[in-house]
Amino acid sequence: MKNLSLKLFAVVLLAFATINLTGCSSDDPDPIEKSEEEVIENLDSGIMNGTLEEDYTLNASTVYNLTGQFIVTDGVTLNIPAGTKILADDGGTEVYIAVLQGGKININGNATNPVVMSSANGNSGDWGGLTLCGKATTTAGANAEAEVGGFIYGGSEDSDSSGIIRYLQIVGTGAQINTDSQYNGVSFYAVGSGTLVDNLAVINGADDGVEFFGGTVEVSNLYLVNNDDDSIDWTEGWNGSVTNAYISHTIANFSTAFEGDKDNGNPTFTNITAISTVGGTALQFKLTSGGTISGLSLSGYDIDLDMKDGVNPSDNIIFSDGYTPVAMVEDDDETPDVDESAYTFALNTTVVPTVDVSDFDWVDFDISFESSLLQGAVTGEVTLNASINYILNSSYIVQDGGKLTIPAGTKITARDGGTGVYIAVLQGGEIDIQGTSDNPVVIASANAERGDWGGLTICGNATTSAGVDAEAEIGGFIYGGTTDTDNSGSIKYLILKGTGAQINSESQYNGLSLYAVGSGTTIENIAVINGSDDGIEFFGGTVSATNLYLENNDDDSIDWTEGWNGSVTNAYISHTIADFSTVFEGDKDNGNPTFTNITAISTVGGTALQFKKTSGGIITGLHLSGYDVDLDMVDGGALSNVQIEGTDANATLISGETTLYSLNSGKDATVLDISGWTWKDAGL
Repeated sequence: MKNLSLKLFAVVLLAFATINLTGCSSDDPDPIEKSEEEVIENLDSGIMNGTLEEDYTLNASTVYNLTGQFIVTDGVTLNIPAGTKILADDGGTEVYIAVLQGGKININGNATNPVVMSSANGNSGDWGGLTLCGKATTTAGANAEAEVGGFIYGGSEDSDSSGIIRYLQIVGTGAQINTDSQYNGVSFYAVGSGTLVDNLAVINGADDGVEFFGGTVEVSNLYLVNNDDDSIDWTEGWNGSVTNAYISHTIANFSTAFEGDKDNGNPTFTNITAISTVGGTALQFKLTSGGTISGLSLSGYDIDLDMKDGVNPSDNIIFSDGYTPVAMVEDDDETPDVDESAYTFALNTTVVPTVDVSDFDWVDFDISFESSLLQGAVTGEVTLNASINYILNSSYIVQDGGKLTIPAGTKITARDGGTGVYIAVLQGGEIDIQGTSDNPVVIASANAERGDWGGLTICGNATTSAGVDAEAEIGGFIYGGTTDTDNSGSIKYLILKGTGAQINSESQYNGLSLYAVGSGTTIENIAVINGSDDGIEFFGGTVSATNLYLENNDDDSIDWTEGWNGSVTNAYISHTIADFSTVFEGDKDNGNPTFTNITAISTVGGTALQFKKTSGGIITGLHLSGYDVDLDMVDGGALSNVQIEGTDANATLISGETTLYSLNSGKDATVLDISGWTWKDAGL
């Protein structure tokens, strides 16, 4: 993608435009009143204003200044050759280009020399954009009146042609008409299938990128960036198609990637990639609108599908790739509030882009941020660059045979996207986090609020009492095998903040989830801070961890289940926020994991060690301070399951309790010295 900025481009345009405007009188009549001769004379001098009533070809070596309304009337063709630049005045609704019924515009850009239409600064709403009016069918009827300009559109000629648009970049459109209406980047009013539209970029629009009002036109290769309302909008029974669209949202409070409205003409959409770094809604369908969609890739949206008027998605929308809409519900603050009159859904779509942004390298716009987005699948070897500030925008999954290397000092900002944002390493994949004490790796949400994102999950092939090829509660990933020495990689000096997104009423992501991870995996110097669930949880496996710093994780700081029999050496646990769960929670079968040099300090009471069912462990060097309950054998398990300093836990039941104990000894070891763990304080 070219990295020339729009502002630099605007300076060049302004310089040319100033030269062309020096011969222009300040008392020119209103553009609507200009004579045919004046319109041509102005065009010859680089000014576009008035109504074109004869065929005309622009000169690519001239920079044209669009100073008002420029209208191509019935029977007239405007030809715009490759490389032509048109600078639109920042004149709002008074500045636009319109092609009326029977008129044609032939924009013949190419990949080397696209046609560019832009205001000087490229700010959204600066001018009105491009409007085409055709004679194809629309549910608004023949000779309907457009909300833009009051132009007439609609007829019965579905193969009607309004010309050609090839390699056009249009910037800064969307001027406000009234409280209900705005211009779009390109508005297609009943435009017919005889019109060719291929390689169109609409950037920084205050309303829609493109909108179809009925018609049959088909569009290919759309590049739509930061259009405030809908990137692709349609209504009035449009039944054309869009093939290959790349949609990007990096500015908050846009409307949607898609909005369909009114009657369902069943338009088709093939290979649609939409990426948001700011949440929002991807697809919205109103009334009975719908379509057929294949090759869909959505990433970074809070809501994938909004059936605004409560219609069942399967009634009007065909996902030919078999995507399944899953109804979303309110769950505290973890998902957006659901309007009672609407249905909102998540889709099981892939986040692997189906359209390559490099296909739009003809666009003169800086989207270098795209290279910093982490999402999709790692199938080969991928090494991040510590000099880039990465955004974890969605799920980022290391597949079997893939390897993700994260060098020392890398900073990754996780989007506040709840369960849709996480990193996972699947069975057979590897992760190599190469932090150091001077340059740890940090993965955190911007505000590090608990539950902002999902955390890091690793799935291995070691043994677990859940069996071989068990299914994880996180992501439905497969884990568990027979290789206790399995190696999923190495994690050194890693800081995780703001994890623990809520999956459902029973399950949440943890800071670090280790599913049947084997002893060949290295885990040392890990900090998990402000997690909404566990700091670290072991689901079976044999992996060991060294030097853990766990601060204010709402559920358990260290949790294990399914017969995990590894070890934790040197862990410092801090609780300064009330209503957490425990320091330790062991559950199910007892694999006798070992814990050495464990310091846990609470300023808010709470429970320290909890063991469920037959779980237990071997503990030495334990220091507990500030907890109301030292030991909870929640299911009445034997104290002999918990070995502290080489003997059965020496504990006394708390008065009036049946499972809650105070330890008589074994909890007063020297506090673990973490004065040298300054790496844990690193942030984004």
